[in-house]
Amino acid sequence: MDERRRRQRTDLDAQLKIKKTDGSKIAEFDIIVTDVSITGIGFTCADELEIGSIYEGTLTIWTKEKIKVFLDIVRRDQKEDTVKYGAHFVGMPDLYKRKIGVYQTVENESKKQNQEDKE
Repeated sequence: MDERRRRQRTDLDAQLKIKKTDGSKIAEFDIIVTDVSITGIGFTCADELEIGSIYEGTLTIWTKEKIKVFLDIVRRDQKEDTVKYGAHFVGMPDLYKRKIGVYQTVENESKKQNQEDKE
């Protein structure tokens, strides 16, 4: 998959449940979050999701807060029996963008400190 991310992505232990928002049959999908940024999210899913479709979801972040999100699926990459997706957040409130940014800063500083400790 070509790298097209505009923002830094950070590994994040988070949970995400999504459903399609077009009024069709409501189905929830099992998602495994792989990374997140202030503008989007990467995840794997065994089910087929449509590129260009908007999905509504609830993202549970490291603080155990539940954030209502809307995702625009922009990338799909088949890997054996699962598919890795990339999605942009649609209408993400600034408060949650800042929380993700703070988490990334803390993670980066922690990694830098661990590397310096090893040297």
